[in-house]
Amino acid sequence: MSERRTNYGGDLRYKRWYKTCFFSGSLFILILGWSVAHLKISPGLFLEGIPHFFNLVTEMLPPNWGVFSRGKILWSILETLSMAFAGTSLGAIGALFFGLLGAGNISPSKVIREATKRLLAAERSIPSLIYILLLVVVIGLGPFAGMIVIAMGTVGMLGKLFAEAIENIDPKPLESLESTGATRIQMVRYAVLPQVIPSLIANTLYQFDVNLRVALFLGVVGGGGIGVNLQMAMSLFRYADALAITMVTLVLIWSAEKISDRLRKKVIGREILQ
Repeated sequence: MSERRTNYGGDLRYKRWYKTCFFSGSLFILILGWSVAHLKISPGLFLEGIPHFFNLVTEMLPPNWGVFSRGKILWSILETLSMAFAGTSLGAIGALFFGLLGAGNISPSKVIREATKRLLAAERSIPSLIYILLLVVVIGLGPFAGMIVIAMGTVGMLGKLFAEAIENIDPKPLESLESTGATRIQMVRYAVLPQVIPSLIANTLYQFDVNLRVALFLGVVGGGGIGVNLQMAMSLFRYADALAITMVTLVLIWSAEKISDRLRKKVIGREILQ
């Protein structure tokens, strides 16, 4: 009798699982099929475009390194680095402020904590493209608008990470200071920051890598930097110039990533030793 009940229970679970998977799978196939039809995906059209791609490659080669003899290109590269660095730095400062407000163990009140978390979530949900289009209207084209967009994106992302890092600290130093009547600023200074600074630095360095790529994208849509020169070269059919700019940009991103990785490993290693 017990064996029959066991088999019956197993059959019932299997039927429920089958119905759930069948429904989900059918819905997935329908959405995928509609998407393919709506986007007019055509393998034949892709194959027809392959010869045009090789024609483009031949027009790009050899890259025109002479484009860097103009000081404007080198200035644009410096502009891109400045956008990423300033945006990341200012955004990290703002993220630390909001991280302290959003952390459950240090926030002044539950209302402020929940409001901060909702604000950071809303900020992360808005794409950078929306920000840059609005700022271009308000303050015009240029790297200043791009830097503000990077800073805002950094606040939304790092604010969440900083709040989580602060919530996961060892509570004993915090409780000890609280029992002595220390102010909230003193608790942050002597109990919170010493524990989370390595994590904050590592996350900020990683965000700088991301923001450098964002700065290149923002330049294409009016945010200044080397992205403007790349967009102009492609628009004017100067493909050899575009290839040279692209190759230097890739080297720039690779170098920044390697330096950031090395610094991040040192910071994390120091945290482990502590």
